[in-house]
Amino acid sequence: MDFLKEYSENIDRELRSLAIPESPSNLYDPLRYFFTMGGKRIRPILTLLAAEKFGSKNHEAMPAALAIEIFHNFSLIHDDIMDEAPVRRGKETVHKKWDTNIAILSGDVLLIKAYQQLNTYPENILKELHTVFNKTAIEVCEGQQMDMDFENISTISRSNYLEMIKLKTSVLLGCALKIGAIIAGANQTEQQQLYDYGINMGIAFQIQDDLLDLYGDPSLVGKQVGGDIIANKNTLLMILAKEDANSDQLNRINELTKELNSEAKIQGVLTLFEQLNVNDKCAKLMNSYYDSAQGHLNNIESKSNKSALWRLTNALQHRAY
Repeated sequence: MDFLKEYSENIDRELRSLAIPESPSNLYDPLRYFFTMGGKRIRPILTLLAAEKFGSKNHEAMPAALAIEIFHNFSLIHDDIMDEAPVRRGKETVHKKWDTNIAILSGDVLLIKAYQQLNTYPENILKELHTVFNKTAIEVCEGQQMDMDFENISTISRSNYLEMIKLKTSVLLGCALKIGAIIAGANQTEQQQLYDYGINMGIAFQIQDDLLDLYGDPSLVGKQVGGDIIANKNTLLMILAKEDANSDQLNRINELTKELNSEAKIQGVLTLFEQLNVNDKCAKLMNSYYDSAQGHLNNIESKSNKSALWRLTNALQHRAY
């Protein structure tokens, strides 16, 4: 990912330079705090890379990239409240550092600031940008609601789970890419190929996050190890386990959902996952989506002219956090 360092640094610099008022401090300090928490900045980088691929300069696509990142941060602040997450990117979440009401309101301000960035574009493309952005914003909310609904359902189908992560995660990646392509003047076919590339990459990315939640290095992932297990979340790992488990193993899974000792709970689920070879099955499915993403990218790239997007997909596929 080193080749993206300059893009990430530029985005961080632009985020820090945003005009954020000093008062009321409990509204705006959380914004400054969240912007300094870092992150991979993958979504805004996708916007810049898509625009660059079709001939635009970074400064032309930067407001749209910031809109994508600001919207993403808004969704994370609210997701952390709903998930009661104590840690984000290795630091205390906004609702823990301040309180829930402050976090909700600060997140709301971020959403408005995302639209302010998008509204800097000329009228000839603004409607198209808003159409893509608004559709995506609604879909992200739909995905989050599905995710919360799944917490009250013991058995989720693989197809329903994949639809949920498509809405919750993938559509924003597709949107980031399509918006960059629109700004650069790409045609409809090129826009759609980039969007589909983002959808497939996003699904793979989320499956990988499920794996890293349990098997990743906590110092790199920046989240509580096994947090999904502790919260009894129906990740793809758990769904695949339930698909192949025998009656005794299913009973053991049900017992572990009631386990109050977090360490014992995580270790018990890990043991079952190993018995059922869930890690390898999940990784195989993840790689199939990364391959599909590369296929859409190949449709608009020649073998001798691979863009930074091609390198990014390979880097994400082999990331450790």
